[in-house]
Amino acid sequence: MRNPRGTPHLLRSVWPLIVIVLLQAFLAGISMDTLASVRAYVAGESLWSKGLTEAVYSLSLYSETGDEKYYRQYKSRIAVPVGDRMARQALEGSVPDLKAAFDGFLQGLNHPDDIPDLIWLFRNFSDVSYLAKAIASWRATDPLIDELVGLADAIHLEATKGPVTRERVDALRTQIYQLSERAAPLAIAFSRDMGDGARSIKRLLTIANLFTAALLISIGIWRTRNLLIQRRKFQSELETEKQRAQVTLASIGEAVISTDADGFVEYMNPTAERLVAKPISEGRGMRLSSLFRFVDQEDGRENETAIAQVLAGKASTGLHSLIREDSSSVPVSWIGTPLHIDAETTGAVLVLHDMTQEQKYISGLAFQASHDSLTGLANRHEFERRLDEALPQIGHRFESCALMFLDLDQFKVVNDTCGHAAGDQLLRQISGLLQKDLRPEDLLARLGGDEFAVLLQDCGTELASSTAERLRQTVEELNFVWNGRAFNLTVSVGVVCVAERDATREDTLRAADVACYMAKEKGRNRVQIHHPSDSELLQRLSEMTWVQRIHEALENNRFCLHAQKIAPLDEHNTDGLHFELLLRLQDEDGRLVAPGNFIPAAERYGLMTLIDRWVVRNAFAILASRIANPRSAPIDTCAINLSGATFGDQGFLEYVREQLRAYKISPAIICFEVTETSAIANLADATRFICALQKDGCRFSLDDFGSGMSSFAYLKHLPVDYLKIDGSFVKDMLVDPIDRAMVEMISHIGKVMGKRTIAEFVESEGILQALREIGVDYAQGYAVGKPKPFNSHSSLMRVRGATVRREVA
Repeated sequence: MRNPRGTPHLLRSVWPLIVIVLLQAFLAGISMDTLASVRAYVAGESLWSKGLTEAVYSLSLYSETGDEKYYRQYKSRIAVPVGDRMARQALEGSVPDLKAAFDGFLQGLNHPDDIPDLIWLFRNFSDVSYLAKAIASWRATDPLIDELVGLADAIHLEATKGPVTRERVDALRTQIYQLSERAAPLAIAFSRDMGDGARSIKRLLTIANLFTAALLISIGIWRTRNLLIQRRKFQSELETEKQRAQVTLASIGEAVISTDADGFVEYMNPTAERLVAKPISEGRGMRLSSLFRFVDQEDGRENETAIAQVLAGKASTGLHSLIREDSSSVPVSWIGTPLHIDAETTGAVLVLHDMTQEQKYISGLAFQASHDSLTGLANRHEFERRLDEALPQIGHRFESCALMFLDLDQFKVVNDTCGHAAGDQLLRQISGLLQKDLRPEDLLARLGGDEFAVLLQDCGTELASSTAERLRQTVEELNFVWNGRAFNLTVSVGVVCVAERDATREDTLRAADVACYMAKEKGRNRVQIHHPSDSELLQRLSEMTWVQRIHEALENNRFCLHAQKIAPLDEHNTDGLHFELLLRLQDEDGRLVAPGNFIPAAERYGLMTLIDRWVVRNAFAILASRIANPRSAPIDTCAINLSGATFGDQGFLEYVREQLRAYKISPAIICFEVTETSAIANLADATRFICALQKDGCRFSLDDFGSGMSSFAYLKHLPVDYLKIDGSFVKDMLVDPIDRAMVEMISHIGKVMGKRTIAEFVESEGILQALREIGVDYAQGYAVGKPKPFNSHSSLMRVRGATVRREVA
């Protein structure tokens, strides 16, 4: 078989050789580029010298003959050294001009392919000794070229004016030859230095290449030696592994059996000998089918194909009962793996594990998963499973069934006074007593804590009622004694009888739970039978449904805020916007649900604190957005309702402060509304809460004032800023003189105590006018404005008293 790790292993073995070869190739490339660059400079120097020489010669002929042909020859020849000088000067600048350098070398008749090498060598090695000396000689010719150019210009100028005398021609030729003689040594020095540099570089690169070749040979010898050592080491380790494998197979707890290609046993370890009840001396050479058989654990049929699949070359696994020669049985899990050599099956290896202990453990786990560890009764999961099995059988095996929820009434007293050990002992005793009062086919389960449930199959209402009463009496008669202390307990029982075929588990459990809850509400130690027409139970069921819907609305942010304006009745009032935030809920279909539908359930099941936190957080977020918007109208007062349960929440006060800081809201614009009844019911907590936030700058309004029996007696204990007159007095004040008198009295009390008054349920212009006459400060109702969605873009324009109109839907 191909070793999938062969390639990485080969790379680990030869990577030093690869690195050296690549290094040598790199050095060879550098050598060739460097030598090519040096050669290009030598060739360029030849062109430079030739150009200078020919320029001198042409200029000499021109001075003697005055023929313009020789002057043009001079210009073309002098362009070569001038171009080379331009290239050098472009590269010597603080910022090398590569294009100018390229153009200069090109003017110097250098081959275009050589020019990049010339530039590279100059930029990277211009400070190296030989090249630096050559460049210095090159640079020294600049004044000579300038003199030559100046002399040529002078000769040309004299020639254009007329014939030049013989004496002047001789003088000019002498100057030309002197310049040529001064330039010759510099050109020779440049050529010599470049030649010396080329030879030095060649020697250096030859030494480097010889060194890398020697290093390559050394590494090759070293790697070959290591490979030979590794081979001997692998052979030794292979032998050791073989011995270790034999010892391991003999000592492991799994049964290992190997066979040849025909299924005859070749090897069994000691565990396999014990599992099949036959020693290797007798089992070797036997067919596996003669040694044992596999039988399916569920249907008891023999599985004849399992071993055949492995011998056919297919790996297999399974859970079976192993039947030995003496017909005894052992549950096993097994894995069969074929052995292959050159893609041909040469045998198989079976690994078998005795599952006897595991099956015992699994059986124990299955019991623990379905039963309560303290009482041994069925647990909630098992009870719901049995209920799921029973409900579809209604109308088939039996006409109806009954479900009971039992909740101990004073169990917490035992736990708190005597400890959990006493509570556990009490639960065990009650479990035994309850079980005795049930039929063998009835199911008693402990749902958790002190809650039990009973499932009665084939049971009508009368039998269920009598059974529930018997269980109640049994608990009531129990006299539990712990460390000399006696306790008498009672139990509240909720019963629901199910006769409909389409009843669901959720509805049945909910009905029993509500019935048990009602039994506790009505005084405990009683049996409450659920009837589908019972309005009180239906109300509790509806409230329990709302609990889940409220949680989902909080999680999915399906609550929303509306705002209703509160208008000042004094036309000269110049305060900013004053409005109250009203809570709505969007159901699953997007329809708005009024708070009267879900607030009672939230109050009963302790969800109002969560809702109040949602309202405060979202109201502050929208207020912060509106305040930051310069186009929004200024806000004077934003009224937010709080429930009575929130006063007792120790963390809510700090939560409000955190939100004020987080959204940078001024406490002065926040007015919390509390209902009169909730404030009176939690007077101490309400007073503490109001005083704490008033110190921070918040204001408070007492809502529904006048609806309580002792409104005026408690008012002096509640330091609120506004009195909100109960709408039941306002809406009929035009036709009922008593209601008008109540409004007038509350308005008068407010003025005496320095508190402003707000009338709610203001539905008409007549009520508005009457409130102005009485002296009420603010009005709220449909005559002022209907509630509108409250968000960062909603319009809440100020409406003054004289212009207030009832909004048309």
